[in-house]
Amino acid sequence: MPDPGPSPLQSSLPAAVVSFGAHILANALAAGPVEPALPSPPAPSGLPAGPPVLTPVSAPAPVPDAGAGAAAAPQPGAALERILRGPSGLGTASLHWARSEEPTAAAAPGAPAPVAGRPIPGLYHHPVPEPDPVRVEELSRRIKAWALDEVSLYPEDWEDQFDGFSVGRYMVACHPDAPSIDHLMLATRLMVAENAVDDCYCEDHGGSPVGLGGRLLLAHTALDPLHTTKEYAPDWEASLLSDAPRRAYRSAMEYFLQASTPSQADRFRHDMARLHMGYLAEGAWAQTEYVPEVWEYLAMRQFNNFRPCPTITDAVGGYELPADLHAQPAMQRVIALAGNATTIVNDLYSYTKELAAPGRHMNLPVVIAEREGCSDQEAYLKAVEVHNDLMRDFEAAAADLAATCPVPSVQRFLRGVAVWVDGNHYWHQTNTYRYSLPDFW
Repeated sequence: MPDPGPSPLQSSLPAAVVSFGAHILANALAAGPVEPALPSPPAPSGLPAGPPVLTPVSAPAPVPDAGAGAAAAPQPGAALERILRGPSGLGTASLHWARSEEPTAAAAPGAPAPVAGRPIPGLYHHPVPEPDPVRVEELSRRIKAWALDEVSLYPEDWEDQFDGFSVGRYMVACHPDAPSIDHLMLATRLMVAENAVDDCYCEDHGGSPVGLGGRLLLAHTALDPLHTTKEYAPDWEASLLSDAPRRAYRSAMEYFLQASTPSQADRFRHDMARLHMGYLAEGAWAQTEYVPEVWEYLAMRQFNNFRPCPTITDAVGGYELPADLHAQPAMQRVIALAGNATTIVNDLYSYTKELAAPGRHMNLPVVIAEREGCSDQEAYLKAVEVHNDLMRDFEAAAADLAATCPVPSVQRFLRGVAVWVDGNHYWHQTNTYRYSLPDFW
């Protein structure tokens, strides 16, 4: 990944454009797209070596933007349109990938028919093209080999659930600009590891709110390593192999560290700490049988959400959004809104699955029904509107930022987050192994 150069200690968005724009534009003009080679990290102690690196499967050739040379000072609406179609000009052809231009509410005329499942009626979303089946097949093969052979993630009787998760199709849909399967594997390992922690520590497979904080803290040290004395370091190192979630976290993070910059790795650790704090809040409410107010639930969901996934879209794409630009409040708002909207998608599509599971599962429709005295149907439909408001706020915030900071890496990152949002919806809609819709229409 190219070195973004030194960052000022403080900057505004316009200042950031001055600091980084010339450097990034010069790189874009000087060279075509680069597909960095991703080395395999050394095998963790006590674990077998990883699978050999395969020849990357190339993505479909990008189509140059016919709208090159658009207005130099776009308004927010034009900026949003530009995010959706991708950047234009010299050196930007590699930044293009597919996203439908047509948002859909219910069944919009002309929208492509899904392969499986159906979208939630009235849910604001953008359909996406079918993921490249060659990439899906190879990614699915490699992630299963990693889960079984490298980290011993699950016993044989969980295999159908692993396959039914369809994580290969999920990640190809969310990262269509990934230069290679190796880059896609970065996101896929982390996704699988995060789900192992959620299932085994919090949810279906032996999870419990009792003692959750201690388990999460120790697992987090697989991402953010412990710096301790020589006497106690071996005990900590041994603990990283003690259960499947920690083995998965450690291995996935080692691969990620080999392919990312220090700032990208630290950004990911920060967002995983946010995720773990959200797990703890939800677990505490479960222990005390507290049903939060709707606003409290949405606050918890801003932390217990998908944010760690879209925040690494640049690392998976083989480039870096400079740390100074990522830290801007406007960019943080975009990322937070994207995480919030995608997580409510999960609440809505998993609603019937959670109702059928043992115990009481908290999701937005359940909280609205309890706190606002609505019927189940009214609460669910209101939750759809909450999602739609978040989606529109996300797109407006992205458009404003694109207009204010027209740096190529910012434009590409914003588009990557937007496509991740779309791919996340696609996976939920089409994963009929896991999800079905309630009979509310």
